[in-house]
Amino acid sequence: MNSPLSLEPLFHLGPVPVTEPVLATWAIMIVLTLLSFLATRRLSLVPSKTQSFLEILVETIDGQIRDTMQVDPQPYRALIGTIFIYVLIANWSSLAPGVEPPTAHLETDAALAFIVLAATIGYGLRSRGFFGYLRTFAEPSWVMIPLNVVEQLTRTFSLIVRLFGNIMSGVFIVGIVLSLAGLLVPIPLMALDMLTGAVQAYIFAVLSTVFIGAAVGERPQPSTSSSREKQSP
Repeated sequence: MNSPLSLEPLFHLGPVPVTEPVLATWAIMIVLTLLSFLATRRLSLVPSKTQSFLEILVETIDGQIRDTMQVDPQPYRALIGTIFIYVLIANWSSLAPGVEPPTAHLETDAALAFIVLAATIGYGLRSRGFFGYLRTFAEPSWVMIPLNVVEQLTRTFSLIVRLFGNIMSGVFIVGIVLSLAGLLVPIPLMALDMLTGAVQAYIFAVLSTVFIGAAVGERPQPSTSSSREKQSP
């Protein structure tokens, strides 16, 4: 197994080196895109089993976003849902023979964490405006500005370390036991690795939602404002 800190490129696309995690990520992206196209091309009012499963998945993601951020989940559904599904499949890709999960490498985890950081800043600017978003770093007092800036960076770093550490440790343990005990003994560990992968995907998505929600802030629900307008003389 290659070291997660030093990767040799498999080939080059011009001057750009392509490593194993990048190739695995491309493969996962292609598979998820094809499955999404095949699963959604024939939607109907009478849902099939596949459509029912997808509707439950979307409703679950919407419910998690709504409960965490207290806002309409529609603007955030695509990002949070994609992060959760990608991290989940990437974590579980270790079950395929000869495949190392992309999330067991720092480069992939760092890319995901910086996507969350960029989305946090972008949604914060769109919701509060430029100066309104900058003012959040001075809450509750301007003395907190350095600490709030450092917090923005450290929580991004924590996303990287948490996902990398848990997935990489699982890959190492299963690989060591597999090399020592044969094919059948590591099966319980592989089941535990699947559970760990699912939990880490959920945690990563939930933390992403929390960070974005903190940047966006609470916004009044349309139903509340409309009811007040009706009650006013």
